[in-house]
Amino acid sequence: MSKQQFELMAHLLRRAGFGATRDELCSYVEKGYESVVEELLFPVHPDNLPDDLIRRYHVDQSEMRNVNSAGGYWMYRMITTKTPLQEKMALFWHGLFATGYTKLNQATALLNQIQMFRDYGLGGFNSLLLELSKDPSMLMWLDNNDNHRGAINENFGRELLELFSMGIGNYSEEDIKECSRAFTGWTLSNVEYMAARAMKDSIWPYSRIGWKFDYRAEDHDDGEKTFLGETGFFNGEDIIAIISKNPATAKFICRRLFQFFASDDIDSAAEAVIEEMCVEYFNSNYEIRSVLRTLFNSEYFKSESARFSRVKGPVEFVVGIIRLAGSYRLPTLGVEELSKQVLYMGQGLLQPPTVEGWHEGQEWIDSGALVERVNFVANEISDLDNPGVRSIINGIISNHPYVISPADLVKTCLEYLGQFTVSQDTLAVLTKHVSMRGGLDLREHKSGNESEHRLSETLGLIVSSSEFQLS
Repeated sequence: MSKQQFELMAHLLRRAGFGATRDELCSYVEKGYESVVEELLFPVHPDNLPDDLIRRYHVDQSEMRNVNSAGGYWMYRMITTKTPLQEKMALFWHGLFATGYTKLNQATALLNQIQMFRDYGLGGFNSLLLELSKDPSMLMWLDNNDNHRGAINENFGRELLELFSMGIGNYSEEDIKECSRAFTGWTLSNVEYMAARAMKDSIWPYSRIGWKFDYRAEDHDDGEKTFLGETGFFNGEDIIAIISKNPATAKFICRRLFQFFASDDIDSAAEAVIEEMCVEYFNSNYEIRSVLRTLFNSEYFKSESARFSRVKGPVEFVVGIIRLAGSYRLPTLGVEELSKQVLYMGQGLLQPPTVEGWHEGQEWIDSGALVERVNFVANEISDLDNPGVRSIINGIISNHPYVISPADLVKTCLEYLGQFTVSQDTLAVLTKHVSMRGGLDLREHKSGNESEHRLSETLGLIVSSSEFQLS
């Protein structure tokens, strides 16, 4: 197995997941690149930390009324999952179809939406849009519960076209109105829904209630509508079918997927890949899984130039570090602090700032957020009590029982961090820093000695580099 194979697999697992340890990489490389792509695209069982174990230690994560508790619960899922692309897709859709706690005051409903993203996020885009249109959190977030026959509310109809599927310039104001008319009667009701409709019993006699989708035919505008050049007696399903087959939708979704998984910037070479993704969008009947297969198997995605062209979002950054460090694999008091940590970095889970979601790319790393990121990652990877860190250090010491030079020490640490590469300038700076105290004698290892601390310090410096933010 070549160094190039390891580096390519590490790149795939960072983008299509949250990274991989050295041992995990060895296992994946043996399977082959295209086989791993298929494995990621067809998740079987996440094998994540089970709910009953979480709830035994976290009472606040039973009903999850609190947003930080709900965020901590999702962090557990991302940290421990064996199906990382499924979680990465849920995170992508959460950013695109931004829905937040600030208005809903209902964290459980938001987690239900995240589960819907897991279930439908790799399938047909038309199916996903239909489920989104019926999702109680979205119905409440964009006021479709106030969208009535004869008195339309345009909020959902407008954002469905502008932010969720087509983008500005591909529809008219009249299209927004006609779209909104088609979604009249699409509302929500209590989970415990009585036939008479006059009685609605909550799961609790107080506080937040459980929501479900409710279609009210008597409140639906069943008149003739003209939308994007087509005329008929459209309902919401018809609108979604028309949107899904529009070329502007394919371009919009494929560009967003490209920027999330491949590169923040789009040049002419990237445009060519996006065009291939659009072709596959239609060939596969709008299947996101097929579109991603095209991207991951493209020469552009595999190229070295694509490996440092995207700033990690705070959530994937923190989850990647935690998975590497091996912490939070079991119920850990304070997991809700991870939810707060990504909020400090600019991406509060279940708390997007607006319906537009987060501004990504370079905007993730303003001066304040960058300090938070560097401090967090350095502390986590420098902690010798973290199982993943301990495994890395023990592996280095057992396989290098001699005096190791500063240059070889840096290269070895890069290898054990999961075939992570840095520029020649960064490599020179790291080597110069390590050289200040000379080589490292690993012949006589004692737990907690200077060798271990120097190793953990070097690991912390590497993950604080600009390349780690961009990988």
